[in-house]
Amino acid sequence: MNRLAYRIYRVISSLRHWSTRRLTAGGWLVFVGLILTAGMATDTEQSLGYQVFSLLLCLAVAAMAVAPLFRARFAAERLLPRFGSAGHPLRYTVSVRNLTRTVQTGLQVLDGLTDPRPTFDEFLALTGSAKRRGSSGFFDAPDIRRVRAIQTQSLAPLPPNGEADVELELVPLKRGVLHFDSVTVARPDPFMLFRAFSTVKRPGSITILPKRYALPHIALPGSQQYQHGGVALAASIGESEEFVSLRDYRPGDPLRRIHWRSWAKVGRPVVKEFQDEFFVRHALILDTFTEPDDGAMFEEAVSVAASFACTIDTQESLLDLLFIGPEAFCFTIGRGVAHADQMLELLASVAPSPEKSFAALEQLVVEHASSVSGCICIFLAWDEARRQLVRKLTALGVPAIVLVVRAAGAPALERNSDDPEALHVLEAGRIEAGLAKL
Repeated sequence: MNRLAYRIYRVISSLRHWSTRRLTAGGWLVFVGLILTAGMATDTEQSLGYQVFSLLLCLAVAAMAVAPLFRARFAAERLLPRFGSAGHPLRYTVSVRNLTRTVQTGLQVLDGLTDPRPTFDEFLALTGSAKRRGSSGFFDAPDIRRVRAIQTQSLAPLPPNGEADVELELVPLKRGVLHFDSVTVARPDPFMLFRAFSTVKRPGSITILPKRYALPHIALPGSQQYQHGGVALAASIGESEEFVSLRDYRPGDPLRRIHWRSWAKVGRPVVKEFQDEFFVRHALILDTFTEPDDGAMFEEAVSVAASFACTIDTQESLLDLLFIGPEAFCFTIGRGVAHADQMLELLASVAPSPEKSFAALEQLVVEHASSVSGCICIFLAWDEARRQLVRKLTALGVPAIVLVVRAAGAPALERNSDDPEALHVLEAGRIEAGLAKL
C-alpha cells in the first residue's frame, strides 16, 4: 500500500507541476470550463452545455497542437548571488540569447529547480510524521517545496543572435543548498492558452542561509581569559602570541624566535618577545538531538543559533559553534579567524542527529570548556541529560545562558531549584518575541 500511495503521489505531483507551467491563466479557465461542462455534454437534448464543451475542447486541442511547431533554439545564463536567506525574496538575472536567424517575440522565461520530491524512504518518514501530527497526509506542500513558485516573466523581442536579460524573483522556504537544473523559454499559442517550451540545461546552485531574528543587546556571560597560543591557536596555525618587542637572546630561548635580520645588524643574537593574549571566547552550543516529528522546532533552534552568530561582536572576541553531526564539530569565528557568513553557511547544512547520544555533545562541550569564557546553550528539551551538562559547566566555572525551544502550546516547563537563573523558554512561532525579552 505504501508503494502504491507513493506512485499515486508521484503521478499527481507531476500533473500538478506540468499544468502549472504549461497552462496560462486563460488555459486554466478553459480547463475549469471543460470540467464544469463535461457533465452537461452527455444530454444533448435538454442542455446546450455540449456546445460549450465542444467549443472549449476544440480551443484546447488547437492550442496544444501548435506547441510542437515551436523549435527555436536559445542559450541561457543564470547570474545567481552567493547566498540567499530563508523567508526573504531573492532576485537574480537570467540572460537569454537567440540562436536562430529570425526574430523571436512573445517569449516568456521560466526557471527550473531540480525535482524536490522525496525518495520512497523519505516519503514514508514524511507521511508517518504527518499522521502523528494529525495532518491529512503526504500532500502537504510545505514538506517538499523549497521555494514559492517562481513567477513567469516576459522577455523582450530577440533579434537574430540577440540577447536580453530578465529579472526573476523567488522566496526560499527552507535553508540549505538550492539546486537549479534548467532554464525554459516559453511561447504561448495564439489563443494564449498553452505554452510551448524550449528548455536549456543550465545547472546552478545557491546556498540558502537560515532565517535570522533580531536580538536585543544581551550581556553575555564570562570575561576575558588567557588563550594559550592566542588567535593563531584557534586558526590552527601554531603557537604564537602577540608580538611586543625585540630583546637579546637568553639561554633557553627557542631558535625559531631568533630575529635574523636584527642579529645581522647588531652582531649578536636577538629574539622576538611575545605577550600572552587575553580575550573573550564564547561557545554557541546547538542541540541536534531530535526526532523527525520535531523538525519545525529544530529549524527554529538553527535560526536562533544563526541570529547569535550574526549579532555577537567578534571583532575582539571568538565564537565557537559546537554541535554533533556525522561527527563532532567545533567551528570558530572572530578576530580574523573566520567570518560570520562562514558559520551561517555551516548552519545552512546542519541536520538532526537522532541516532547519536546526547553524551557525545556533553563530552565535546566539557573538553572545550577550559578555553571559553561563557556558553550559550540552545536546547530542544530540558531533561536530566541537559541539566547535567549545565551543572558540569557551572562546576567548571563557565557561566551559561540556556534557551529551550519548545512547540507552540506545549505544557509549561518544569523547573528545579538548581536550574540556572538564565533559563529562557522560546515558543516555536513566537521566537522573535521570546528573544526580545532576554
